[in-house]
Amino acid sequence: MSESASTEKVVPYALLGMTVVTGLVDAVSFLSLGHVFTANMTGNIVFLAFATAHVSGLSVARSLTALVAFLAGAILGGRVMARVSVDSQIRFAAQAFLLEVTFLLAASVCGIGYRGDLLEHSFQPFALIVLTALAMGTRNAAVRKLAIPDLTTTVLTLTITGIGADSSLANGNNPRLARKVAAVAAMFLGAALGAVVIHYSISAALWLATAISAVCSVLLFRSGPTPDQR
Repeated sequence: MSESASTEKVVPYALLGMTVVTGLVDAVSFLSLGHVFTANMTGNIVFLAFATAHVSGLSVARSLTALVAFLAGAILGGRVMARVSVDSQIRFAAQAFLLEVTFLLAASVCGIGYRGDLLEHSFQPFALIVLTALAMGTRNAAVRKLAIPDLTTTVLTLTITGIGADSSLANGNNPRLARKVAAVAAMFLGAALGAVVIHYSISAALWLATAISAVCSVLLFRSGPTPDQR
């Protein structure tokens, strides 16, 4: 990436903020929308397999809805990022992240008055699954294009692997250890915060996710080079 030094400092913090949002979204989806993930598609595929095998408490319809909506979001984000050059990656990623904000905002409104006891008798959880999965898919396409090491914002398996595999105990030199640990902590914080907030209101958890995502998007947009700086 050919961004300025100040941009390179802002991007990791913004993506850490997005990682907190992932924790919030998956807390909402798993704990309130019927044991489905809308940000973590690895877990969602496993849930879909379990549901297909008729494991109680899981739903093929909900898991499949999350998967299809996530793919649609990834296509949308991919179309946004397909137009970028090396010098415009950050600003186009910020535009994709603003689409995430839009979807999360819609989910926040949709979540007003949501009641978990109506899970099996309401269209509302499916609307929330679609909106949050669209948001996460769009964002993931942008993050994938940015390719910032150890900051995928949704998947921690490789990050945790790196903490061990690159450690002194494994004869490594601990590259970007602070960033890796921060990513794990950010996901943990978001999930824990979401688990607490949804006891009061699922909409409140989504509003919080929307606010954090919006702040991160604005930071990225402002940090990107303007046309006369390229």
